[in-house]
Amino acid sequence: MGISIWQLLIVLGIVILLFGTKKLRNIGGDLGGAIRGFKKSMSEDDKDTNPDSLEEDAKSPDSPATAKEKPRDKSHS
Repeated sequence: MGISIWQLLIVLGIVILLFGTKKLRNIGGDLGGAIRGFKKSMSEDDKDTNPDSLEEDAKSPDSPATAKEKPRDKSHS
């Protein structure tokens, strides 16, 4: 008594008729971007809690602690 493939196809057809393919494509892209951002923040969280990665970050030349700051343009103040 599960959901058959025909029932899923009917529901998919109704959703496409209601929202249109362009709107569904935009929703899919937004959802993918949100998932990507979530995964990125989770991996950054793991780096912050792992002490070995902190030592490697301090040794890298792109580390914020060793990077030189760029002078700020004060004309926009």
